[in-house]
Amino acid sequence: MANTPSAKKAARKIERRTIVNRSRRSRLRTFVRKVEEAIAAGNHEAAVVALKAAEPVIVRAAQNGIIHKNTAARKVSRLTHSVRSLIQA
Repeated sequence: MANTPSAKKAARKIERRTIVNRSRRSRLRTFVRKVEEAIAAGNHEAAVVALKAAEPVIVRAAQNGIIHKNTAARKVSRLTHSVRSLIQA
């Protein structure tokens, strides 16, 4: 348990941030899952729409420190590649 006033305040701040971060991470995963489900279904139009909605969410998560910026870039790149491969398939 925190002993000093500053440590107690830090613990309170961490608790509040954890709730916000958990919500943002959940939102990120939901948007990514929607793109992956559209890809799995083979629906190119739905996948493009879902990807356009997911990309800003992924980038925003990186800006807010939920995920690393390289992880965000990798996710967007892989999802984009998967969506584009639906046209050729």
